[in-house]
Amino acid sequence: MEKLKIRANGALNGEIIISGAKNAALPLLCASLLTRDTLHLTNVPMLRDVKTTQKLLQGMGARVLTDNVHEFEINCSGINNTCAPYDLVKTMRASILVLGPTLTHFGEAQVSLPGGCAIGSRPVDQHLKGLEAMGAEISIEHGYVKARAQRLQGAHIVMDMVTVTGTENLLMAATLAEGTTILENAAMEPEVTDLADCLVKMGANIQGIGTPTLTITGVEKLHGCTHRVVPDRIEAGTFLCAVAMTGGKVVLKHTAPKTMLAILEKLSEAGAIIEAGDDWISIDMQQRPKAVDIRTLPYPAFPTDMQAQFMVMNTIANGNSKVVETIFENRFMHIPELNRMGARISAEGNTAIIEGVEQLSGTTVMATDLRASASLVLAGLVASGETTVERIYHLDRGYENIEQKLSGVGAIIERVSN
Repeated sequence: MEKLKIRANGALNGEIIISGAKNAALPLLCASLLTRDTLHLTNVPMLRDVKTTQKLLQGMGARVLTDNVHEFEINCSGINNTCAPYDLVKTMRASILVLGPTLTHFGEAQVSLPGGCAIGSRPVDQHLKGLEAMGAEISIEHGYVKARAQRLQGAHIVMDMVTVTGTENLLMAATLAEGTTILENAAMEPEVTDLADCLVKMGANIQGIGTPTLTITGVEKLHGCTHRVVPDRIEAGTFLCAVAMTGGKVVLKHTAPKTMLAILEKLSEAGAIIEAGDDWISIDMQQRPKAVDIRTLPYPAFPTDMQAQFMVMNTIANGNSKVVETIFENRFMHIPELNRMGARISAEGNTAIIEGVEQLSGTTVMATDLRASASLVLAGLVASGETTVERIYHLDRGYENIEQKLSGVGAIIERVSN
C-alpha cells in the first residue's frame, strides 16, 4: 500500500497549476447519460474517483475514450445496462449521480446505495423525494434503489436541505422531463453552476443558474457538446493553506478566484497577502499565521471541504481559534491524528477549539477521508522530523499528483510503497 513521506523544508516558492474540479467532473461525466451524442470534456482531473466513474459508465455500455491528458469523449448510445453495482458505488458516493440521468433517459435505473468517505450520514432521501414528486416509482430492495418512470413529469420541488448531489441529480432528471420543474433551496456551488452551464450547451432549458431557485423546462432530447471543467477551488485552497503554514510566495495558475471568496477572506485574516486576477491567485506569507475562526456553511459561505485544512493551519497559528462544522456530523476524524503530532485540539459535538503551538512533531499518521488526508500532508510540511501519511488512496480520490505539485515549489515529499 502506498504512503507519503514528508519532511519540513521551510518556505514554499514558485508556481502550481490547478487541476479541474473533481466535484464538477463527476456530475459532468454522468451527464453523458442524457444524450446519444458524444460529450467531450476537457480539463478533467485524472483522479481515482474519475476512473471509478469511467468504469461505472463503461459497465453500463458507454464508450469512453480518453487520452489520459485530461480529455474525455463519452458516448452513451450503446447503453445496455441501467444498473450501477455495489462494487463500484461502495467506493464513491457520487455514483448516485447516475440515478437521475439514467432514469429520465432510459425509463429505469438501479443504483446501489452509496459508500465513500466515512464523514457521516449523507442520505439520498432528497434525491428520491424529488424523483417521486416527478412521478417515478421507487423502491429500495437488497441495498439498491430501483426506479421506473415512463417519462418524468415536471414538478415543484422544495428541498428540505441544501444538497449538492441532490440538486445535480434532480437537475439532470428534469432536463428531459415533460413540463416545467422548479427546484427550490437548490445548491449554488460553482460545480452545480458548471453542470447547469454544460446542460444548457447540450440543449437544456434552465433558468436561475447560480441562484437557489432553478427552473427547468424539459426538452425532447439533448445533444453533445464540448465543455471545460471548472478549476478545483478546494485543491487551490489546500495549496494556499500550505503556503500560509510554511511561509513563502506561490502563484496558482488556472484558478477561479471568484469561486473562492470566503477562503481568500479567511487567509487574508490569517495574515497572508492575497492578490488575484481572472485565473490566477498569488499568496505571500512572511509571518506565523494568525488564528482564525471557521464556521462551515453551504456556498457561498465557507466550504466544509476546506475545514480540515484551516484547522491544521490553526494548530500552528498565533492564538486560539474555534472551528464549527455544520455540514457533516463526523468530519473531525483528523483531530486525533493531529493531536498525535503535538496539536492541541479539543472537540465537543460539532465544535473544535484549537490552541496554537509553535511547531508540530512528525510521526506516522493514518488518513480517514479525503480532506483529512490533505490536512495531514499540510501538517507534515511544518512538523519536525519525518511524517508518514498512510492510506493515501483517500488523497488520490481528490488530488492529482499532489506530491509532484508540492515538490515543484520546494517541499520534501515522496510517494513510497510498502
